[in-house]
Amino acid sequence: QLRLVESGGGLVQPGGSLRLSCEASGLRLDDFAIGWFRQGPGKERTGVSYISSGGGVIKFSESGKGRFTISRDNAKNTAYLQMNNLGAEDTGIYYCAADPIYRPTIWYRSDLYKYWGQGTQVTVSS
Repeated sequence: QLRLVESGGGLVQPGGSLRLSCEASGLRLDDFAIGWFRQGPGKERTGVSYISSGGGVIKFSESGKGRFTISRDNAKNTAYLQMNNLGAEDTGIYYCAADPIYRPTIWYRSDLYKYWGQGTQVTVSS
């Protein structure tokens, strides 16, 4: 079993930045692609970003392009999501998820991910 634990969320003002971490245990993280998802208040869970197991393929949602950076350090069994220029629309619970299969063309489908963290709350407000 792969266990994922997110951290780094919090309250930030519009225009601010946060760096989320997703720490894995139980299995080697480099056997999995990682997706980050956001669930806003009263909304469905949507894909924010994706990174393949080796880090060579990266994807972003339209809202994240140019503002977010995804990375991973397989030696530390940890993935990261750097979020800059945050706005109110970025508010929500952020989840990291792991997929053992390489399928970057449909990375945004939450039903494909086998393991999920418990989420970390991000609130963007003045």
